[in-house]
Amino acid sequence: MTSGPGLSRRLGLLGLTATGICAMLGAAINVIPIMLQRSVPGIGPHVLPAYAFAALPALLAALAYASLASAMPRAGGSYVYVSRSLSPYWGFVASFSQWFGLSIAIGIVSYVLIPFLRDIADALGWVGTAEALGTGPVRVGLALAFLWTFVVVNLRGLGAYQLTLVPMMFVMFLLGSVVIVAGFMFDHGDFSAALMATEGRAVPPEPEAPFRIGPFLAAAALLFSSFIGFDAIAQAGGEARRPARNLPLATGLAVVTVGTFYLLFAAAIYHAVPWSFVAEEAQLRDLTAPGLLGYLLPVGWTVAIVAGAAVALINDLPAMLLAVSRLMFAWGEDGVFPRGVAAVHPRRRTPHVALVASGAMASLGILGSHFAGDFFLGVDILVTSMLVNFLLMSLSLLTLARRNPERAAEMRVLRGRVGQWVAGVAGIALLGVFLVVHIHKDLSAEVGAWYFHSTWLWLGVMALASGIFVREMRRLRRGGGDVEAVFRELPRG
Repeated sequence: MTSGPGLSRRLGLLGLTATGICAMLGAAINVIPIMLQRSVPGIGPHVLPAYAFAALPALLAALAYASLASAMPRAGGSYVYVSRSLSPYWGFVASFSQWFGLSIAIGIVSYVLIPFLRDIADALGWVGTAEALGTGPVRVGLALAFLWTFVVVNLRGLGAYQLTLVPMMFVMFLLGSVVIVAGFMFDHGDFSAALMATEGRAVPPEPEAPFRIGPFLAAAALLFSSFIGFDAIAQAGGEARRPARNLPLATGLAVVTVGTFYLLFAAAIYHAVPWSFVAEEAQLRDLTAPGLLGYLLPVGWTVAIVAGAAVALINDLPAMLLAVSRLMFAWGEDGVFPRGVAAVHPRRRTPHVALVASGAMASLGILGSHFAGDFFLGVDILVTSMLVNFLLMSLSLLTLARRNPERAAEMRVLRGRVGQWVAGVAGIALLGVFLVVHIHKDLSAEVGAWYFHSTWLWLGVMALASGIFVREMRRLRRGGGDVEAVFRELPRG
């Protein structure tokens, strides 16, 4: 165990729910359903069914998270759950995979935020500003500035964190609702007329796009990443008030709220904008969903909804930084990572070393997105990481009662073994299908070099994680402590 102050339990139900919602909403809804037309050619008009299908394994994973959180409410939830249900090795590998994928995602969110600012400048007629925001140094510099601003917000403590997150969540929903209303007010004919009036060109005709299972599953696997984020609630388990009640409840509220909002939002965009236009433009430039509605709306409303999308992306940053830093904190508490990352600021009660380290990894995500020329490489890494993580979470739901009956007795969700087996097996099956489809899509893609395959990059990260784990476990055993006992009990955080 580490010495010094620990984390403080200051997050109530609203703060926890906001953490999950804000970690989910952002690039997930404003970029991925649109840029999917570039990443999965042939998905065409089938985005909404793919979204609905992607929600099924996400709901099962959320159920596993809620159940395990009720029994083991500690910081670094996913690491604690798997290490106490399966083994310390799989707990560390699963959570290191998650930490790496989410840290890269934080960098991606920071990077894709800048095109939203560009769209605002375009709508206001600030041509020079819009052009400057499209240049590499400005885009990377602003992305890094946004990222480290919210590292500082998190470093200041949970009070500053909640005062930032909760109000912006309500602003995000308010302005996002404008997108939904506007999208259903207009149709494809309105968009065609607006495109001809503003740019003097016609919407490309819609080609034949029959349903094909391959592109559909590949698209669903990518859209599954839209539901990643509710796990941030579990990572805050060491700072939750009434954790056995609030962690599962916040998880359920976040998943249902965001899932409903996703479907309405995406349906509204594709109701107003022909998918053939989206597919063609996505090959040429990075698109944003609200930016597409700019063809139909007055300048003032366009600025408002793009600003709302920017707020949604900004909201991703503090919530996801909280999640990844608590994973590192939990590793340090257990001793499977250098113990210094479990240091807690004596006054702010935040894991400041872990926050700075996670910010540094996210900065690499920004640079990687820029030099790769396509942020979907980072999204692919995130999807692989989280599919593996959620698979192990579903498996942990099945094994906790056998390996750690004391912890299983504390479970408040899915207390019966039949329910646990149904949810766990169904989750493993669906998530396994998604993982196989996603890896096949990645490895069969034609890319410029091997390191543009996310699977090989992910495997390299896992090899690094395994090396760290072996080294730290040897050090623990040399210390003479009861290593097995450490992983039967819960850490203090």
